[in-house]
Amino acid sequence: MADKMIITGASGFVGRQIVPILRAKGFDLLLVGREPKRLESLFPGIPNCDYANLAERGSGYDILLHLAVQNNHRNVSAAAFQAANVDLLLSLSKIAAQIGVRRFVNLGSTHAFAGNVDDAYGASKAEGERLLRETSTVPVTAIIAPAIYGTSFQGNLKIVERFPEFLRPLLVKILSLLKPVVSIPRLASIIADEARWYDDKTRSRIVSDDQQDNPVYLFMSRMIDLGVAVALLLLLGGVMIGVAIAIRMKSKGPAIFAQDRVGRDGKVFTCYKFRTMAVGAPQRATHEVGEVMVTDIGKFLRRTKLDELPQLLNLLRNEMSLVGPRPCLPVQRELVERRKAAGVLAIKPGITGLAQIQDIDMSNPQRLVEVETQYLALRTLMLDIKIILATVTGKGQGDRTAVDVQQKHNG
Repeated sequence: MADKMIITGASGFVGRQIVPILRAKGFDLLLVGREPKRLESLFPGIPNCDYANLAERGSGYDILLHLAVQNNHRNVSAAAFQAANVDLLLSLSKIAAQIGVRRFVNLGSTHAFAGNVDDAYGASKAEGERLLRETSTVPVTAIIAPAIYGTSFQGNLKIVERFPEFLRPLLVKILSLLKPVVSIPRLASIIADEARWYDDKTRSRIVSDDQQDNPVYLFMSRMIDLGVAVALLLLLGGVMIGVAIAIRMKSKGPAIFAQDRVGRDGKVFTCYKFRTMAVGAPQRATHEVGEVMVTDIGKFLRRTKLDELPQLLNLLRNEMSLVGPRPCLPVQRELVERRKAAGVLAIKPGITGLAQIQDIDMSNPQRLVEVETQYLALRTLMLDIKIILATVTGKGQGDRTAVDVQQKHNG
């Protein structure tokens, strides 16, 4: 038996392109809008109704997919944004509960997710999504999407239509270096997956095109990794030699610490750092090791992040990237499994990352993987550069010991 889905806003930019895909995926559809005659002309043969008749016509449907929004590229009043993005949303949530819909799927925006609430559009989207989470008695899936494109383009991607059709896929990949984008087919597949989850959990999911499938991003990212690695080795080679000498003078043992870490696709590689702990420290995650094991010079190296400099060799060997999830130990099984399930292990680990500049470490695997999953979805060359600059300017506190973690939780 096919799943039955109500779709609002089917005559809009996203709806016009996504309805045929969802129908082809086997959903029985009911299209809802202010102009049923227009819906009939766009999608002949698919049942439709206006909002006034939804409570009657929608009985027996499983999912309500809400696409009807007032978009930010339209020059409308704050009241119009409020009416479409808040009032209509909450009204539909009540109707969904009334007719027994088992899941409410709401298409949100990374514009509001990123905290851009200074404009009327962002403020209305953020308020609507917050109130929906707080008041809905139906399980909600918030699909948070960046700029959306399909066979046509709108908003900031409209410029792509000025170019010949054969160039457009390449131009989209180039533009996605600056901001994330998502294609209609990918969005439709994710909506279909979410619609067929039979549980009562409310959740959010950021969607975008996978940069692992973008050769332009992969090439540019690799060139930056190589350029930075070579430049720093040339500029800081003397500093690295000095650090190595200081470590040998201050404590017994080698200057370089080599340790197995979990890399891309779960493969183990040798990660290099300046040694910051006494020889014989247990092979555990840093946050599980007591502060007494950290040498005096090690504390300085961690605070200044100079202990990471030998990882430039890992960059040259293509085992790591400048930006990515910090590599963990093979014995950190909970973290490895969470990363595997979330797809985080699909990319190379990094010297720094989004979680690190937010001061989130491996002592909280669930929160760490949540942020790493956000990074996967929002990953662009521009975001990578922002993370690098934030790291250079001192955001994040380096690896914590067990004492640091306890102080943080108690503080």
